[in-house]
Amino acid sequence: MALFELTLVLLLIAVALTALSRRVQVPYPSLLALAGVAIAFVPGVPTIEIDPELALALFIAPVLLDAAYDTSLRDLNRYRVPLVLLALGAVLFTTATVALAGWAMAGLPIAAAIALGAIVAPPDAVAASAVLGQFKVPHRITAILQGESLLNDATALLIYRMAISAAAGSILLSSAVPMILLSTLGSLAAGYLLGRVSLMTLGRIEDPASGTVVQFAGTFGVWILADRIGLSAIITIVVYAMTIARTAPRRMPARNRISSYSVWETAVFVLNVLAFVLMGLQARTIVGRLAGQGQTDAFVLAGTVLA
Repeated sequence: MALFELTLVLLLIAVALTALSRRVQVPYPSLLALAGVAIAFVPGVPTIEIDPELALALFIAPVLLDAAYDTSLRDLNRYRVPLVLLALGAVLFTTATVALAGWAMAGLPIAAAIALGAIVAPPDAVAASAVLGQFKVPHRITAILQGESLLNDATALLIYRMAISAAAGSILLSSAVPMILLSTLGSLAAGYLLGRVSLMTLGRIEDPASGTVVQFAGTFGVWILADRIGLSAIITIVVYAMTIARTAPRRMPARNRISSYSVWETAVFVLNVLAFVLMGLQARTIVGRLAGQGQTDAFVLAGTVLA
């Protein structure tokens, strides 16, 4: 019961902070994360632990799908060169920089340092949208940054999982590149095929509420399936969403589409605010596991990476 009550309180705090962020012109994800850190150190606040795989499916899948719905394929094609440079080059560069700092300053093993770099490398899609929404920027910049935010997570997650596998001795560097290519191609094909199947299913459902439930079930189902068979769940979800978005107006009843928009908007907002607050709430657990010189090294490394 305490967890349920805490969740309600967190949601109310998040709504208030979101309104405050508009007044002070600060991206609301930053305020939510800081609030989570502050709440974490309040005496008596219970520790909330979420399975990492569950967190990825619960918080990333719907948010990515919602963002991909609004992404223009024409813009992705037009700005493909800067998109690739940012989604691949920038993430790889940031990962390498953070990994070098972790290895040199904190004495982390190479694989662990690379995994750390992959965790912090990709900018968040929600934070990017929140920042862009506060300024009048050219459409080209908006399209590039929003498109890049859809794809950089895929790059970072692939690097992270390869680093973890390398640390466990279950993957060799020589087999990494073929695995990435195979995973990417398979994800593109799976996302498109599953999107077509979903369209055929949704086109036969006349009840708006049932259609919305099927949309959510399909989103989580696609993510879980892609993850279980070794594909990139992020790429699969993005392609799945774009496939649906292109032909949904012709396949799905207008009543169903209009009804689902408001539901998705609310659900994605709730998931976003919970995700950022929960990230902040992990601060007490993380700091508690560090002691003495390890805590000092961690703060120095964090400051160096942020700088």
